[in-house]
Amino acid sequence: MKNAEIIEILENIAVLLELKSESFFKSRAYQKAARSIESLAEDVDKLVAEGRLQEIPGVGEAISKKLTELVSTGRLDYYEKLKAEFPPGINVLMEIPGIGPRTALLLTKELGISHLDDLEKAIEDGKVAALPRMGEKTAHNILRQIKAYRKIKSEQRVPLGTALPIAEALMEEMRSIPGLKQLSLAGSLRRFKDTIGDIDLVGTADDPETALKTFTSLPVIKEIQEIDRTKASVIIFNGLQVDLRMVENDSFGSALQYFTGSQQHNIDLHTRAEQFGLSLSEYGIVNLPGGEIEKFFTEESFYKRQGLHFIPPEIREGQPEISLAEKNLLPHLIELADIKGDLHVHSDWSDGAGSLETMLGAVRERGYQYIAITDHSPGLGIAGGLDIDRLHQQAKLIDELNMKNPDIRILSGIEVDIRANGTLDVPDEVLAELDVVVASVHSGLNQGIEQMTRRILSAIHNPHVDILGHPTCRLLGQREPVDLDIEAIFKAALEHNTALEINAMPSRLDLKDTHIYKARQTGVKLVIATDSHHPEHLKFMRFGVGMARRGWCEAKDILNTLPADQFLTALKR
Repeated sequence: MKNAEIIEILENIAVLLELKSESFFKSRAYQKAARSIESLAEDVDKLVAEGRLQEIPGVGEAISKKLTELVSTGRLDYYEKLKAEFPPGINVLMEIPGIGPRTALLLTKELGISHLDDLEKAIEDGKVAALPRMGEKTAHNILRQIKAYRKIKSEQRVPLGTALPIAEALMEEMRSIPGLKQLSLAGSLRRFKDTIGDIDLVGTADDPETALKTFTSLPVIKEIQEIDRTKASVIIFNGLQVDLRMVENDSFGSALQYFTGSQQHNIDLHTRAEQFGLSLSEYGIVNLPGGEIEKFFTEESFYKRQGLHFIPPEIREGQPEISLAEKNLLPHLIELADIKGDLHVHSDWSDGAGSLETMLGAVRERGYQYIAITDHSPGLGIAGGLDIDRLHQQAKLIDELNMKNPDIRILSGIEVDIRANGTLDVPDEVLAELDVVVASVHSGLNQGIEQMTRRILSAIHNPHVDILGHPTCRLLGQREPVDLDIEAIFKAALEHNTALEINAMPSRLDLKDTHIYKARQTGVKLVIATDSHHPEHLKFMRFGVGMARRGWCEAKDILNTLPADQFLTALKR
């Protein structure tokens, strides 16, 4: 059974327990277990087989037994009995934003609704509006959300590398809105998730209503879905939904935190605050009972009022960040300024668009100390890979450029292809002459897990391979990762001192965040590299740094934060 299926069942149990008005903590336990499994870098099936389920945060003896039954039999008797206590279709309805457990129960009990088609018809017939506490406006909003839900379901999520530049360009255009004071990204985009569903923005203005109306009149806006005094939801030119929320200026910090944190992070934060007699909202903090609301202009002051150090957006995902912030034990996450060099760069010697001189100039503009030229090897014929003679010619030119440019170290390298049988398509004696060797899989991606794992392990074992490039071969929105025993890869990389690449190319972002987190915990060396094929691609480093931050990496966890000489010393060879 796949982890995603297990997560869905645990989430459904949590919701059904809430509907039964069971203990909050009982429902919360299943939510916590689901979030922990979502962050796992390995399959629950494997943990069951090895008796390691209780290593998962939030999985105690009771849930461990249920997971074992679920994995072993494909069903969970407890879940089936729980579902039987409710009308069918509740879980389907609750997937629609705005339909909570109680509304779903009302719709199923009063109208017998179990499918979205039935719900749409009931809204059109006026039956939903006639229900207690519903009304025409609520019914209309549910209908709008159903249409948006179906649209999202029919389309893939948008990669971070696509959405972020669009959001930044939109924000730049919005800065001309009269009276606009504050404006920031929020939601999953600010947390740097690798794919996003929509763009969330939070702002303040002298006249919020006028600012919202001006926002909806921008040329990039193609459709206005909703607008009121504090919020506008629109569809922009490429079909992405953008939600802009306007708040009071002195509540900007609390609102930004509220609309940035993941659902689980915010639940954990609220649960902790209640223990101290505090109530949190996007407007600020109330000291219960009956206290006046305290407003916060910055997120730092909002967290500080709760006795917490500032938690970076990228790690607000419901892991141990709150307990660590309480003890001032959060890591100092890596920053873009920590990067000293790029280790995966292509030139026009293979399939890149820039000459060595051009790429060198682009690197100088970024303030790096070194760059590794890693053009393709001959196995990837479509990329015009370098044979041995051309590789030697390029290395000679690199030596000459190093003599002329003492401020930047140019490292000779190659991206060598890992063949289907695990061998490399460049002889070892040639690889030994180079400064940096990146080994990558580019073909034969449909191999089974055992064959693919053996193939990659063979490259990791090679004494001349320094870095495993884009380890899972995924392409966001286009290609799933290869089948791979990632635990075996981590173990071998640690044993053979081979670094794993965090490929910053926006279409890849490979390793993903949960793999980075696990690799860092394991002690595996990591590098961040852009896989640049054009001078402009060097700017993608920020996406790799964002993934590393989501994996809780500090500068010390990434090899290319070291100066050139120290970096070369730290390499496998």
